Amino acid sequence: MKNKYIIYTLISTLLTIALWLGGKVLFLSSTSTITSPELLTTSDYTEPTSFHISNSDNDTIIEIIEIIDKNLKSLFRHEFLRGGAQVAISKNGKIVYSRGFGFSNMEDSIEMQPYNTMRIASVSKLLTAVAIMHLIDEGKISLNQHVFGPNGILNDEIYQAYKDKRIGNITIKHLLNHSGGWTTRWGDPMFMPHSIARQIGKKLPISMQDIIRFMLKKRVHFNPGSSSVYCNFGYGILGEIIAKVSGMPYEDYVKSEILAPLGIYDMHIGNSFKNETLPYEAYYYEADSSACAMDYSNNDSIEYVRRSYGGTDIRTLGAAGGWTASATDLLKLTLAIDGFNDVPDILSPTSIQSMTEHQPGFDPIGWRATNGEKWYRSGTLAATCAMIARHPNGVNYVVLMNTGNHRGPELATVVKLIMDRIIPVIDLPDKDLLENDKNWQKRISLNVECQ
Repeated sequence: MKNKYIIYTLISTLLTIALWLGGKVLFLSSTSTITSPELLTTSDYTEPTSFHISNSDNDTIIEIIEIIDKNLKSLFRHEFLRGGAQVAISKNGKIVYSRGFGFSNMEDSIEMQPYNTMRIASVSKLLTAVAIMHLIDEGKISLNQHVFGPNGILNDEIYQAYKDKRIGNITIKHLLNHSGGWTTRWGDPMFMPHSIARQIGKKLPISMQDIIRFMLKKRVHFNPGSSSVYCNFGYGILGEIIAKVSGMPYEDYVKSEILAPLGIYDMHIGNSFKNETLPYEAYYYEADSSACAMDYSNNDSIEYVRRSYGGTDIRTLGAAGGWTASATDLLKLTLAIDGFNDVPDILSPTSIQSMTEHQPGFDPIGWRATNGEKWYRSGTLAATCAMIARHPNGVNYVVLMNTGNHRGPELATVVKLIMDRIIPVIDLPDKDLLENDKNWQKRISLNVECQ
């Protein structure tokens, strides 16, 4: 298995280098050559490792298709959205529905397929939290372990000169439930690269380490552990903790230890510009009226770009909001952390309980809300909307969109309301779209062996 991980990591690294060099030849079939990444379509790539469901695999459930299609069309029309979406639904551990709607590439009229990937924004935090809890299950760290200071995990010299003594009290749990002490009173440091670069005297782009060093020179806004205030920065720090403890780059650890055991190989931390589009990744479509942003990487001049293409440093956002995925693969992940018995969970029951227990005044770990037996995780960026839901009746769903509008995070709430209204009135089939996915079936067989 380790050899497979090494080979996979090598292929991923080579792909990243190829994209950085300009994408002249990107792991294409032996008869294909492409000179412009902007013109790539899914047919130009060799098959990725993840098992692929296509729209045609859902053709026998016409009634469900019509209901969801009608609601999505209404949503896109009323919210002035363009682009596409994916909806994946599971019941009792089986993925019974996974379909794309609209377009992954409007310019070339390429329809959205279930295997297309999209940015998932803050849903990335759920994945980061799972990775942290996995390290806890392995006994490598603990929730109450300190992050900074001489005895902290990040005790590197570059992090020792923090201004506020309270920073030394921050624990892993504080970062996980957004109680680390930071607010966005003076802006979100994950989205202000120009200001940080100017203040620390460094050229763009800046790294996560640069952001941490910058923030450690400031005072926290409240006592760590006293309450929760949503904080992207805290999850950026968690990514550094995972790398330090595991001895692997954050992305590599998540891929090898969390995703690969679930047969998920198409999830990657994304890139910022259109010419860096990953294999099978959809294009992103903002509203025409959306405000532009400064190019996060431009040192030479002030250049304004679309927020979805160059306005955000997706790779540095990484652990807090940089992952890309298909709805199908995200649903696989959900099934492995939902606490139900149909598919073996990748975390211990204790860790799943820690992530979902309700504490007044505090956010849950990884999830956005855990209302009793209903758990939700949302994420939004420019031209990105994502929603995961786990229901107590054994039904989970994932919705991804390569578009957005002025509502921002509220759009994900609208999606949730629509799906929660649809789920009870549709008759979900008793079939498994992953019945031919050998990696996934091996995962399910673990449950049988344990019974």
